[in-house]
Amino acid sequence: MVKIVEMDETITLDKQLEENIDSIILINKINLDPEDVNQFLKAWASDAEIMKQQPGFISTQLHRGVAESSTFINYAVWESTSQFKRALNNSQFQAKLSDYPASTVVSPHLFKKVAVPGICVD
Repeated sequence: MVKIVEMDETITLDKQLEENIDSIILINKINLDPEDVNQFLKAWASDAEIMKQQPGFISTQLHRGVAESSTFINYAVWESTSQFKRALNNSQFQAKLSDYPASTVVSPHLFKKVAVPGICVD
């Protein structure tokens, strides 16, 4: 089973899921023991297949730290917090969480675009 460590100590993922926001980004930092990488990749791929079928899912991309790092970042785009919350509570997804290595520590957090004039739009 995975261990959850909040990315922001003052705002939990549960608190974020209470807000109904359109177009959100999930950033999930994942750390695990180097010897567990293959098991993690199999579990993540299986979860991603389930999530791809959920209403509101747009895309996901897994990134790995360079130099054989065992730190990963999952970047996922969802249509809304409410749809992401429903997907998290999906029984098929919940049943798969036990497939992750015991060393897995996740830090999920939701983000939205920020407009910075002349640089990026929201």
